[in-house]
Amino acid sequence: MELRHLRYLVAVVEEGGFTRAAARLHLAQPGLSAQIRQLERELGQPLLDRSGRSVTPTEVGRAVLPYARAALAAADAVRQTVDEHTGLLRGKVTLGLVSGALGHSFDVAAFLADFHGAHPALEVALTEDTSERMQASLLAGEIDVALLGPTGEEPPPGLAHRTVVDVPLGAAAASGDPLLAPAGRTTVALADLRDRPLICLPRGTGVRSALERGCARAGFRPRVAFEAASPQVLAQLAARGLGVAVLPLGEGGSGPGGGLCALRITEPGLRARIVLAWPSTGPAGPAARALLERLRAALPQASPAEDGPAGPVSAR
Repeated sequence: MELRHLRYLVAVVEEGGFTRAAARLHLAQPGLSAQIRQLERELGQPLLDRSGRSVTPTEVGRAVLPYARAALAAADAVRQTVDEHTGLLRGKVTLGLVSGALGHSFDVAAFLADFHGAHPALEVALTEDTSERMQASLLAGEIDVALLGPTGEEPPPGLAHRTVVDVPLGAAAASGDPLLAPAGRTTVALADLRDRPLICLPRGTGVRSALERGCARAGFRPRVAFEAASPQVLAQLAARGLGVAVLPLGEGGSGPGGGLCALRITEPGLRARIVLAWPSTGPAGPAARALLERLRAALPQASPAEDGPAGPVSAR
């Protein structure tokens, strides 16, 4: 009996048939079937019932499965222990990223390439989504670490976090917009946006949640006429005079161009935050721990920005 036979058996049971199991294991179906037959002959008992539309374990097969899974888990633990002592990481790790999370200040592709170069046996995956869904994915263990904008004042219970960006929110409008008068103004009260068509990131993002919370405190609902996941698209729409874009300010990032001018939102002041988040129980294994440590080194903790004059728009 070999470990691979046990792995094949577990895969067939979990997939409910040989076709899907063969695809999962990257094997030819006839070869997989022959390997299971070999195991059954060695044990002297049928382990799978092939008579129905799906393949199910026999009574003996059901009794064997817990031991097969335990043997595979033990073998994986032996391999992981050796890898940890030799510094070699295997498996898969997933980074979640809210669209446009760090603008041009963080080169995600370069970071992932360097991380993969340091751990070539590790499969690294990147997924983009809204902050709301990524918070849920972190809690469900579907992703390991994420850069996201909290949709509440703080990330939900069950998540640890470190703030890497904390900047004011501003209102960006095309030159000549009455909102920008008189010339030289640098701020705008949130109430002045009450009846204006706004352009913002979708629901489920940190910026949109901050806008809606601020408007609720000011006693009105924001009139969002356009929304898009790309901050660049928001700026383009505002530059065409289709509304006022609500975007983060500062950080020395490049402005949106197109003749847009930005005013810091006050009364109340709104802030955009990006946090590095992970399960509060800690990273799920050495690979996730290595990714988190590398990200913490690459992204120093941010101090809250001072509410000074409006700077360039660097949206997220």
